[in-house]
Amino acid sequence: MASLVRHVTFDCADAYRLASFWAEALNGALADDDNPGDPEALVTAPDGAALLFVTVPEAKSLKNRVHLDLQPQDRTRDEEVTRLLGVGAAVVGDHRRPDGSGWVTMADPEGNEFCVERSAAERASAR
Repeated sequence: MASLVRHVTFDCADAYRLASFWAEALNGALADDDNPGDPEALVTAPDGAALLFVTVPEAKSLKNRVHLDLQPQDRTRDEEVTRLLGVGAAVVGDHRRPDGSGWVTMADPEGNEFCVERSAAERASAR
């Protein structure tokens, strides 16, 4: 039998703080036993994805080689970008095109890049 992905793990400066951001971003939940100052924190998203945050001493220094692509479920891409800005994300690159396609590259509070794509409804209406 093949292996399964159990978690996507992020090294970070403050596991609880960053996990709290991602729990909000994904409408997920922190594990019941996670508390401020813990060296690890786990977020479970409604779709079952699990993100593990582990505090490490070194700072992020380069662009991510792996990142998450988020697809909004109940709002547009642009509404989701606005919501994520409100919970602490920053825009790193805007790749939206005049025809409505494209994505926005954002960074979480510790600088980890992720992308926000168009929702399924936006994709369907463009056809």
